[in-house]
Amino acid sequence: MIFLELVLQNFGPYSGKQVINLNPKIDEENSHPIILLGGMNGGGKTTLMDAIRLALYGPRAQCSTRGNLSYSDFLNQCVNNKIDPVTDTRIELLFEHIENDKPIKYRVVRSWTKNPKDGKDTLGILGDSDTWPDALVNIWDEYIENLLPLGISNLFLFDGEQVKELAEQEIPPPVVVDAIRGLLGLELADRLAVDLDILVNRKLKEVGNSKDLANLEEIETRLTQQQEDYQITEEKLETLKNQVEELEQKHQEAFDKFISEGGKIAAERNQLELQQDTKTAEIEQVRQLMCELAADVLPLALIPNLLTQAQAQGEKEFRHQQVQISKDLLIERDQRLLTWLTQVEISPIQVEKIQSFLIQDVDSLYAKTLQTEAPWLLADDETLSQLDNLIYHLQNSKLSAKEKLAILKNKEEEIHTLERQVQTAAAPEDYTKLCDALEAAQNQVIEAKANYETIRRRLAELESIIAKSKKQLSEYTLENIKHKNSEHIITSAAKVQNTLKIFREKLTLRKLNKLEEEVKNCFLYLLHKSDLVHRITIDTKTFSLSLYDLNGKPVPKHRLSAGEKQLLAIAFLWGLAKVSGHRLPVAIDTPLGRLDSSHRSNLVERYFPSASHQVILLSTDTEIGKKEVETLRENEAIAREYLLKYDSSTRQTTVIKNQYFW
Repeated sequence: MIFLELVLQNFGPYSGKQVINLNPKIDEENSHPIILLGGMNGGGKTTLMDAIRLALYGPRAQCSTRGNLSYSDFLNQCVNNKIDPVTDTRIELLFEHIENDKPIKYRVVRSWTKNPKDGKDTLGILGDSDTWPDALVNIWDEYIENLLPLGISNLFLFDGEQVKELAEQEIPPPVVVDAIRGLLGLELADRLAVDLDILVNRKLKEVGNSKDLANLEEIETRLTQQQEDYQITEEKLETLKNQVEELEQKHQEAFDKFISEGGKIAAERNQLELQQDTKTAEIEQVRQLMCELAADVLPLALIPNLLTQAQAQGEKEFRHQQVQISKDLLIERDQRLLTWLTQVEISPIQVEKIQSFLIQDVDSLYAKTLQTEAPWLLADDETLSQLDNLIYHLQNSKLSAKEKLAILKNKEEEIHTLERQVQTAAAPEDYTKLCDALEAAQNQVIEAKANYETIRRRLAELESIIAKSKKQLSEYTLENIKHKNSEHIITSAAKVQNTLKIFREKLTLRKLNKLEEEVKNCFLYLLHKSDLVHRITIDTKTFSLSLYDLNGKPVPKHRLSAGEKQLLAIAFLWGLAKVSGHRLPVAIDTPLGRLDSSHRSNLVERYFPSASHQVILLSTDTEIGKKEVETLRENEAIAREYLLKYDSSTRQTTVIKNQYFW
């Protein structure tokens, strides 16, 4: 299937008639997969995605801005706000697919006006012969389900928000779960099981004789009465529930009054006073510790500059001492060299030149390190070490003193709070009134909850009785209706139900195994860390993903970066699309999201050109930027480019052909 053309007429922000060529073919022989449409946020990108969905599925379309609107209200919302209400709003989608080994083109046309009649649009299907096949219009929903089922359409038409939601949730969102169920064929198996139950119940009534039917009617009458009692009891339970909630609210108000007027504080006076004594003892203990600090090195914190200067001077003199030692060693070495030179056959003049060079060399080496002032501290290594230790312990003492001052302040504030609470305690007679009011409200809540529990148990009892009656009806019917044809149907249906259950389990495992492999391959293909994940599994019930490394140990999802999570979500959707077996276009709104540069590069170079034979990208200038679009152009991946130019003054969007942001 290939989308060839999208026509918008007065749809959303698109005023007038605007035609977008979506054909990926450059000429008869060459084809590039990507159709690139650029637009700023709010400029109409998502509207294009909604237009494709609306053209294909009509009232069933899962459009982004529909929410809980009725189809009629949604169509009114889609009408351009600058046109005359009687002017047509129109969507056309031209696509091509293979039917009976031949390419067939259909143009789906939906048109309506403001406040459409009967709340519907007008659907038309234009074929190759420019005729309107009415028969296809009448069965369009069934026809499009065979080409692109609604349940899996979100695997091919998705947006960045869907990828973000899928990346951040441990369990896939409902829209993806529905697509997976449709892909695995689970909905069909469940529907078959329900249809079999309906068929069995219908046959049981059809073949029963008059006596059997009379007995059946007696049981059904009793069951109906029980269900009516159940409904009445359920309504009564709801009333009691509301009553309990009201009484709990009154109890809460009485409790709040008890608290605000000092009732709780009066009841806890002794405890508050005990807490005061405890806090006072804690303060005394902290003050004792501060005295100990003051008796140690802490007073030296008054002369931090002198300590720092002494430390710097000691280090300076120590370095000078080391330099002088190395200079003396070098002079001694030079003297030994000169002594040796006088012993060998070298002329005195040459020896004198060498001696002059060595003296100048030593002077030049140590010229910058000579101390200009005479040492005055004259501290040895041990004294300097002690000074360092003293400064270190002084810093610790200062931090400890700050902590204890903060603790002391907090303790004093706590004591002041306790004193205020004790002072606000209620008088004994007021306290008694508050307690009585609180107790009365509490008793009312207890009584109402007891009544609620009684009715709830009655409701559970009725539920059990109804289940028993249903079982009786089923057993009576199966036991007394002996028609061979019905018995055969019932027996066969039970076998088919078991077979369906086994088929469903095996189908799920087989499809999920294939899906796990495809998702893993897609993820590793997109990811630049090939050693991060060795295996991916999918839960058969929740369809959540689990990752494992080369050693078979789980890889927690929180270890993945936000970009890696998005790549995993895209790989999941890509794998689902591959396993579906449908050769369909892919349309992506907001394609890059929060991906970093390396992940963006992988997505641009590996995913977009390979996602499908036709890939429609709806991007802002910050997603597929200048670097990304140049990469796609160099790889000859782009067939067509469009720019959605939005005029904020008129709130209208114009489609500019053969142009992007750059």
